[in-house]
Amino acid sequence: MEIIISNSSGIPIYEQIKEQIKIKILSNELRENELLPSIRTLAKDLTCSVITTKNAYEELVKEGYIKNIPSKGFYVAKINRDLAFEEQMCEIEKLLDKAINIAKINNISKEKVKEIVDILYEE
Repeated sequence: MEIIISNSSGIPIYEQIKEQIKIKILSNELRENELLPSIRTLAKDLTCSVITTKNAYEELVKEGYIKNIPSKGFYVAKINRDLAFEEQMCEIEKLLDKAINIAKINNISKEKVKEIVDILYEE
């Protein structure tokens, strides 16, 4: 499983791992009941601490994206697609709200913001 970590992003490593696994699950790159790498294996592959990968997996379990089967490992959970969609929409709304507030503070027009969104969406 390919996960790319940036030490300079300002986002905690466990959060980067969690978000990338979540994206792989939502895009069906990782499928329901698929076995994930062990905490130790993932830590070794990513050259990060076991605590970091443990935290990422614990968060994914709490959010319902993966499940832990004792003595067997971590597996992709059955995802409620509607709920996952709503969560993603809320995240998009928060980010857009922040961007719009920045635009308003800097007197950037709605049309300019729409133009930026169109360009970014097409990439």
